[in-house]
Amino acid sequence: MKASKPAITNPPIHLTARGAARVKGGHVWVYRSDIKEPKQKLEPGALVAVLDEKGRILGDALYSTASLIAIRMFASSREETLASDLAEIVGNRVAAAIAYRDEIVQQSEACRLVFSEADFLPGLIVDRYEDIITMQVLTQAMDRPDLRDAVLQSLREHFPSATVYERVDERIRELEHLPPKASGVVAKPQKGNAKTATIFNINNLRFHYDVASGQKTGAFLDQRDNYAAAAQYARGDALDVFTYQGGFALHLYQNCRRVTGVDSSRQALEVAEDNAGLNGYNVDWVEANAFDYLKDQSTSGRMYDTIVLDPPAFAKTRKNFDTAIRGYKELNLRALKMLRAGGTLITCSCSFHVSEAEFLEMLTAATADARRRVRVLEKRNAAKDHPVLLGVPETNYLKCIIARVE
Repeated sequence: MKASKPAITNPPIHLTARGAARVKGGHVWVYRSDIKEPKQKLEPGALVAVLDEKGRILGDALYSTASLIAIRMFASSREETLASDLAEIVGNRVAAAIAYRDEIVQQSEACRLVFSEADFLPGLIVDRYEDIITMQVLTQAMDRPDLRDAVLQSLREHFPSATVYERVDERIRELEHLPPKASGVVAKPQKGNAKTATIFNINNLRFHYDVASGQKTGAFLDQRDNYAAAAQYARGDALDVFTYQGGFALHLYQNCRRVTGVDSSRQALEVAEDNAGLNGYNVDWVEANAFDYLKDQSTSGRMYDTIVLDPPAFAKTRKNFDTAIRGYKELNLRALKMLRAGGTLITCSCSFHVSEAEFLEMLTAATADARRRVRVLEKRNAAKDHPVLLGVPETNYLKCIIARVE
């Protein structure tokens, strides 16, 4: 006698064989092309049951009526998630994410508190900068009033003295067919007024933070541990290319006799200068295009003992791969030629579409063209508050190679 199939409470979504294989392989995204359109009309952000092509339950997911990523897995098939429990589960997962950071983040008043899929909260990013919490909502589900309230309640409980500020990505809201809204304060501290600017400490250095400016949710917290690692190897004359607000440059300064930070953004360099002042450091800031600056410096015969390359993502999509590799190679080739014997190269890529193996292949080619011998000292990734979820390679995007150049 065949066992009866368990009853399904949540609306069912049937996947194609390709979509089912993706979920069974551990990924939590399924694209619209890999689902069979639901027979019933679903609300934006609905909790749905996910079934393979043979009707077997794969788990529960959050559904988007608009995005190319139609479903984001929320729970495995071990136990059904009830719609009535969803808000409570979200609140508990926020609390668990915060508890994990309490365990692993040291010497820092700034960290990523919630890293979307890697914290089992797809579509939610939360960062902490001392007494300011920033959040970004990236999906229909996380924009639901009940789930937003659950997130905010958990944040208030853990950080009663903090201001919670939502930074809105207008393009994401358009793609998700969400109504327009402005960035702003969504939760005030229990006592006192809301803050939009603060000073935070990472690795015993102080930094300014203004919630209403900057890129993404603010400072590049994923590089926090790499900043400290780079400082251990830095010496002599140092150059930090794409310095932004001076993260690498200020860490290098602790062990170098002279540091130059280069960026094309005057606004970013003004913040970098303020950050240097907070720490009593005297860094040379240069407003320039990185490629042009390296070319000019190389042509003039300028040499350094330490060079950091930390560019923005060159490959936003796989279609940009070839262009990205050429850009990375040009930067690294010029840097390799400008390093004195025994110098240190810290070279980074935050392009998910360029793997670590492909990045190292590019660096090997640049090394050959520069006629230098290079030893890799460390291969690093994002800080521990940006955990990698196995099966979801998109969570493992940052590469940081520390190398000695002979």
